[in-house]
Amino acid sequence: MVYTAVLFQSRLFLYKMRDLLKGKIQGNERGYAFLMTDGGTDYFIPHSDLKGAMHGDTVVCERTFGGGKRTTARVLKIIERGIAQLCGTFISKRNGGFVIPDDGKYFDNVTIPFEKEGNAKSGDKVVCEITAYPKKKSPEGRIVRVLGRQYDRKAELKSLAYTYNIPERFPTGVWSEAEKLTEPSEKDFRNRRDFTNKTVFTIDGDDSRDFDDAVGIEKTENGNYRLYVHIADVSHYVKFGGIIDNEAFERATSVYFPEAVTPMLPDKLCNDLCSLKEGVKRLTLSVVAEIDKNGAVVDKEITVGVIKSKARLTYGEVQKILDGDKETINRHKDIYSDLLLMNELTDILIRKRNKKGSIDLDVKESVVTVDKNGKISVSASKGDKAHKIIEEFMILANVVVAEYAYFLELPFVYRIHEKPNVQSLEKFYSFLDGLGITYKRKKDEVFPKDFQNILEKAKGTPAFTLINRVMLRSMQRAKYSPECVGHFGLSEKEYCHFTSPIRRYPDLCIHRILKDFLEGKNNVAKKYGDFVSKVSLHSSEKERNAAEVERAVDDYYKTLYISDYVGETFDGVVSGVTGFGVFVELDNGIEGLIRIENIKGKRFVYDENRFSLSDGKTTYKLGDKVKITVVGADISSRKAEFVFYEEKTCKNKRKVVK
Repeated sequence: MVYTAVLFQSRLFLYKMRDLLKGKIQGNERGYAFLMTDGGTDYFIPHSDLKGAMHGDTVVCERTFGGGKRTTARVLKIIERGIAQLCGTFISKRNGGFVIPDDGKYFDNVTIPFEKEGNAKSGDKVVCEITAYPKKKSPEGRIVRVLGRQYDRKAELKSLAYTYNIPERFPTGVWSEAEKLTEPSEKDFRNRRDFTNKTVFTIDGDDSRDFDDAVGIEKTENGNYRLYVHIADVSHYVKFGGIIDNEAFERATSVYFPEAVTPMLPDKLCNDLCSLKEGVKRLTLSVVAEIDKNGAVVDKEITVGVIKSKARLTYGEVQKILDGDKETINRHKDIYSDLLLMNELTDILIRKRNKKGSIDLDVKESVVTVDKNGKISVSASKGDKAHKIIEEFMILANVVVAEYAYFLELPFVYRIHEKPNVQSLEKFYSFLDGLGITYKRKKDEVFPKDFQNILEKAKGTPAFTLINRVMLRSMQRAKYSPECVGHFGLSEKEYCHFTSPIRRYPDLCIHRILKDFLEGKNNVAKKYGDFVSKVSLHSSEKERNAAEVERAVDDYYKTLYISDYVGETFDGVVSGVTGFGVFVELDNGIEGLIRIENIKGKRFVYDENRFSLSDGKTTYKLGDKVKITVVGADISSRKAEFVFYEEKTCKNKRKVVK
């Protein structure tokens, strides 16, 4: 028997080495949890085996063998508590009260003694600090801040931002430092490639305020395309290790909400000095690539530059031009031919990527917008050609830069996407089996082309959109790494994020490394060798957190939106089937649950192999087109509730739960 000794908090524990597990707890609102390990394996932990551990805690567990298909574990030791404060709704009682956490992963309420309530009133959204973790009891805490009343939109959004540790404002020192920065001068333009005589322009959304990329194109004498991708030189202003840089590193990414953005950089930078505004000279780090008719890059250059954007275009305008709208074409006739060339090149690049096996997922996403009067709209995102142009050009620039750094062996922050692990792959195959989709089953050597072939076979089936989404979930999450292991989804050996230094810290880090190398500095490896590892880990964590809070906020707005339609009927598609009900997704991407007790029929049985629910007479399976009636909107949990449409019984059902 092999044992290992592990010392935690001055106590010695002996565990069987093969069963020792370390990781973080991910809670679930139903009381159980998962152990998330660095190795990528998730272990199910029943509530009885948590031993007081909560969501976010770092723990040591041992593997258990409870039977069934799940890999299980039990908590042996809590190494570090994951949270000190959390947000929720305060409920007052005679001798004290409690806080119901907003995040369902924290399944225990927090007890608040009477003397620690502060000025909070029952029904307030609050921030509470956990002060004690009594054994076999709920944690105890005290109210440290009142955010507003429950269901007030501002208070609810503040609570979500606080829950995910999204900063409200920049420290005073950051603002002060940013205000000292000035417009670039002639001195700053020296020793830079002058692109101001070239036709370049920006293409962004209607409501965009920061423009960190501009593009240009021309035909070469030999019939190739010369593409210019200019990226704002943020590193010129944000000095490594300075006050602004330290804050940018900590934030790591901008976070986008329907009514606001929490930027990585102060407004003076992201919306002014580093924004590639029309008619203004701006500093850039530029990629110039010559591309042949097959999409191969035959020549490339990475250089510091200065540009003057000729136009600020929106995706909508570009799409109108490509669709032949005469009025819009006439308004932008000076760049009309450039846009046609870009459209040509985009088609070439798409064909090349498809030939390589790049996985072009067609995942339907919702776009949540709020007008100036606060009215919410939810619609399906549009994947038009205008967006494709910018997407393809940015991918190409990212590949060029990553290849350049890799072959020069520079310390770097790569964007990696590893192959699916065997466990996830098996689940995906089972999902396809349940739908009756034929495919070539692989375990070890799975390639992007295999996934691409599955999508081709699924085209035209009712479950096509759903297959895209499940395929995405089966693949590992893309992340940042100092090691170049390739990007599975894009089928690229070298890839990075270079094109958005205003809103992503890895891009800013890459810019610094490239500039130092281009300037001939010989301390690049020493200066950034350890730092790129730190950036990769921290930025990956912050990116995941940003994605979670953005999704939570979108779900909040979606629930507010659908609450105005309780009692109304919509068409939808079955997007999930479980033992407790059927999930249905509407055309705009809003999803709701039809509980099994609300489905008319005999005793329904869940078939986990076919992902179906059946009573022998009626069967509901993934991809089925159905008609539903909205019967509930629980704004607190951010969930909608549906029933299958039946004209006689559903007309008068109305329920909005706050």
